[in-house]
Amino acid sequence: MTYATHVLRHSKKIGSSSNLIRHDSAVLVRWFSNGTRPSMEKGDDILRCQSGLISGERHNIPKSFNRCYSGSAVSNNSCRTVSPRMSCGNALRTTIAPCTSTGSMSFIRRSSGSQAPSRRGFSSASDLPPHQAIGMPSLSPTMTEGNIARWLKKEGDKVSPGEVLCEVETDKATVEMECMEEGYLAKILHGDGASSIKVGEVIAVTVEEEDDIAKFKDYQPSTSDATPSPKAPASPPPPKEEVAEKPVTPSQPKVSKPSAADRIFASPLARKIAEDHNIPLTNIKGTGPEGRIVKADIDDYLASRGKDAPAAAPKVDTSLDYTDIPVAQIRKVTASRLLLSKQTIPHYYLTVDTCVDKLIELRSRLNSLQEASGGKKLSVNDLVIKAAALALRKVPQCNSSWTNDYIRQYHNVNINVAVQTDNGLYVPVVRDADKKGLSTISEEVKNLAQKAKENSLKPQDYEGGTFTVSNLGGPFGIKQFCAIINPPQSAILAVGSAEKRVLPGSSEGQYKFASMMSVTLSCDHRVIDGAIGAEWLKAFKGYIESPESMLL
Repeated sequence: MTYATHVLRHSKKIGSSSNLIRHDSAVLVRWFSNGTRPSMEKGDDILRCQSGLISGERHNIPKSFNRCYSGSAVSNNSCRTVSPRMSCGNALRTTIAPCTSTGSMSFIRRSSGSQAPSRRGFSSASDLPPHQAIGMPSLSPTMTEGNIARWLKKEGDKVSPGEVLCEVETDKATVEMECMEEGYLAKILHGDGASSIKVGEVIAVTVEEEDDIAKFKDYQPSTSDATPSPKAPASPPPPKEEVAEKPVTPSQPKVSKPSAADRIFASPLARKIAEDHNIPLTNIKGTGPEGRIVKADIDDYLASRGKDAPAAAPKVDTSLDYTDIPVAQIRKVTASRLLLSKQTIPHYYLTVDTCVDKLIELRSRLNSLQEASGGKKLSVNDLVIKAAALALRKVPQCNSSWTNDYIRQYHNVNINVAVQTDNGLYVPVVRDADKKGLSTISEEVKNLAQKAKENSLKPQDYEGGTFTVSNLGGPFGIKQFCAIINPPQSAILAVGSAEKRVLPGSSEGQYKFASMMSVTLSCDHRVIDGAIGAEWLKAFKGYIESPESMLL
């Protein structure tokens, strides 16, 4: 009777629900009887129905309903709800159901992006305060790893943007690495002299607060890096391989032979003897069980080699006295690039002798003017650089580089000058050498050479060259040599020493003395044809033998 009384009392409200739904601004129907809807609580009430207008009051509304109340995802700002245990008719149920689902979807979309990102450049671990992991930077296009020359800051020091943290030895020079964020240097992971550090590998950690420094005393980069994540997907493949092998081996024992061909089976003694005699196991056919290589197979192989058997003789040279010199980063890169050049660039060489009497005479006159004005003296190499730059402007085909799809011809004439130092070979660049005067070129070359010897060149001091000049004549007296092209360039000029020679005179039976200098142009035949290289040498020789034309 109690339920029937409640139904009769509210029948008018239920009957009028269809009128409420017809309105564009339809409202939520509130059911007052707790007995009729025992599963609903007062906290689930959202809105009151008053004259078809929304005048709702919130009472501890759940998040999903709260989002629905906002009306951002419901048309006409309408929102409807009903107890899941109520039966309000098909029309009412179909109108109400989309509201709650839409509201919950709207809440999910908002909550998914609700987490505010951490401060730029800083990361947080569960057991560590906010910090920034500083990685080995890539300071040149060819740099893959670097060395730490020395740290200018110590652990615990405060650092500010623009301050130098450490000096990094790159593949071409030693570069100062500046701090980008303000904070405190909490941990140095690679100290002074650390070598072969891959680009991106963490070398130090900074924090925002000074009190957090002690928390990084035992910090290891593996804990903060996301290295475990790639290991997780790597673990599933092994079980798959094991499962694949188990059914194959018992059912088809012959299928295991291909895997045995990839793997060489040998007894430990046989492996030891083969290693001592520098014998590759792939050259030996095993006669043991399942094709295993045994000691007898090694003995037979040594006997068949006859005179080649004493291959372990180099090990006897342990009595030699030697010193292993660590290879600097610049030398590693120089070795790899020169090897690449020789293996991939088709070199050819053109040599010509030039008379430098007029060049030496002009240099002496210009040096007199330089001394009078307080300037520095000019060298023969300065005049050679100027002549090479002007020749490149006259024959621009030699001022180019090769790509697989096209030949890139440069409009700037930037001359790299080879400088030998105790640390290795450097090639600083003189930019726009064709547009600069001799005194400017001389001053730049001297400054760059000093920087190279001090190992303080910056990337802008050696990057961007289009042609290289290497001079072993003046300082070392080398008569003539062939240089290796510095990729991606297409040519390099090797300059020898000037020497007195006896040359035929103007008339028969007469001779004269002249200072002759040999120069050799190494060319990339993919870019520079023989005739083009000869044309460039002709232009270069013209400037050397008529040096006044360089001043015009």
